[in-house]
Amino acid sequence: MAGNGVPVLLVTANVGSIFEEPSMMLKIWTEEFLSTILRLDPKFIALHCQEVGGKNYEHSTRQVEDFVRLLMSSEELRLFDKIRVFLDEDYSSAEHFTALGNLYFIHESLKEVLLWDFQECTFIPVDGKEIHSGNIEAVTTKEKAKFPQEFFPECKWSRKGFLRTRWSISGTVFDLINIHLFHDASNFIAMETFPSVYSKTRRRALEHTLDRFHNDKYSNVPYFLFGDFNFRTDTAGVIKKLTEDTQERRLSNKGSISKLQFHNKDDDLILTLGKKEFSYYEHQNVFVQNSGQWLREYDRELEDFDGRLFEFPIKFVPSYPFEEDVNEGSNYMQTRVPAWCDRVLLSPTAKMLVQDISSPDAMEYGIIGPTTCMGDHKPVYLRANLTVDEDVMNEASESGTMSSLSSREIFNNNNDNHSNNNNNGATTITRYIHIKHADSSVKIFRETTV
Repeated sequence: MAGNGVPVLLVTANVGSIFEEPSMMLKIWTEEFLSTILRLDPKFIALHCQEVGGKNYEHSTRQVEDFVRLLMSSEELRLFDKIRVFLDEDYSSAEHFTALGNLYFIHESLKEVLLWDFQECTFIPVDGKEIHSGNIEAVTTKEKAKFPQEFFPECKWSRKGFLRTRWSISGTVFDLINIHLFHDASNFIAMETFPSVYSKTRRRALEHTLDRFHNDKYSNVPYFLFGDFNFRTDTAGVIKKLTEDTQERRLSNKGSISKLQFHNKDDDLILTLGKKEFSYYEHQNVFVQNSGQWLREYDRELEDFDGRLFEFPIKFVPSYPFEEDVNEGSNYMQTRVPAWCDRVLLSPTAKMLVQDISSPDAMEYGIIGPTTCMGDHKPVYLRANLTVDEDVMNEASESGTMSSLSSREIFNNNNDNHSNNNNNGATTITRYIHIKHADSSVKIFRETTV
């Protein structure tokens, strides 16, 4: 496989609503997911789930087991002989519970697969199938944390947080991070300004997470960050766009505004807005037409992370909020402005690991089940080829930058930093990441920042 890269499939899926009707939805969701695997033919699959077990997670343990069993016993995954599953299910521990689930499936053709032990600070071989569920606090091959409570003081406690794993595949090292950020609780508050108070909370939590990874005791490596970011469009801007040449009417209940209604000059009702209602008179057509691309200019929450996070062009419809009715798989619920909540993002160094990004056939970024009911969120995926060690070895050999450091030395010490002044007087910092594996292969990764 060296020279062609490793075909990987990274999927993020908020699965909360499929556990509301598990007898029907689990089978539909799984079939759609597995058909995507069959079509894309990856050799490494990372499935990051949020809201595992749904709202009634106290009673969903059996359904979660059925969900994992359906995947592991499927014909489509028959040749994936190495599996690691991390399910955070201990709802009795409010200070730790995130309802996140990371599922990894590795094809038998991949032989050099290692998983990082965050306690021992070393890579360990991945063989066989392991499921870590329930209380997984003591599992050392993952790192998990909830966001500080003060980030969202309106809630008693929140399940939002992240779950990280670190991998070495054919000599290429990277992190895979599942993340779930805060949602919009009220359309009225969301429309007050941009960025809204919810957007600011999400930005703060994401900055906190990225800074934590950058400054923690483990070496910085390329990372893929995919989950439910709950990014929303500029609600005020979208409303203004949709209600040009209309008159606003306010409906009150016990002295408080209960709804806003917008009528055109013929007194036709164009838009109704409530705390949890967003109903446009051409709701389905306006957000599905041309994949909702007109809405992209209002998708701005990622702007604050320009240079820190990269995303491939979005050419698919907003991933949320879809109807949970199996007969209306492509229709949106009239509750929120449709938005691209679910994303696959890359660090700048991770982008460099993706082969042939300029070729449309080399990668694919899209949604699973565009016309099938997958719950209120459509899973979002990135299929790409990752550079394997032999390619980097050749490049490193030509430049003469090979290192003899051991993995223990590498990951117990900070990366080497080299500073130089450029012509503009700014400082350029080049960091070299050296990783030596048990088979003596070496990966050199250079990151230059100004």
